[in-house]
Amino acid sequence: MADEEKELELDNSGKKKKLIIIIAIVAVLVLGGGGAYFFFMGGEPEASQAQLDAALDTDDGSSVAPTSSDGKAKMGTALYVPMPRPFRFNVPGAARDRFVEIRVQLLVRGNENEESAKKHIPLIESTLLAVFSQSNADDLATSAGKTSLKQQALSEVHKIMMDVEDDKVVEQVLFTGFVMQ
Repeated sequence: MADEEKELELDNSGKKKKLIIIIAIVAVLVLGGGGAYFFFMGGEPEASQAQLDAALDTDDGSSVAPTSSDGKAKMGTALYVPMPRPFRFNVPGAARDRFVEIRVQLLVRGNENEESAKKHIPLIESTLLAVFSQSNADDLATSAGKTSLKQQALSEVHKIMMDVEDDKVVEQVLFTGFVMQ
């Protein structure tokens, strides 16, 4: 009889250990899940698209967005006009010439600007190719060089569109693909 009581005591202590381990594991999982939720979902609220656009307009030195009578920025919908084919060209480098392929899309605001950009795609392509072919491989190997090329391309597109449409039309020149071999 004493042996049976001893066995029951061992069984109960083993069950208690298993229960404590299971409770500890569940607690760790719950705390870990809560921490992950706070890490990914908590923090600062995201900025609205209008706030991001306003920051972009004032940071790059371009014109500030037109305002309506109530003082709020009046902007059209952001639309992307893809260039029909990638730009492929050779650029000279210090060690050797390089082959470059750049895929470009134009960011425009509103349907009117989208239609204007689409109407003048051959002119825009010609302008971009002229700008791209003036670059060199050493500059294009750095991120600063790529950024400089984008800015130069944008200013040239603005100039040509002002001549044709009396409006800049294009807000940004975006590189959606960039390969240099």
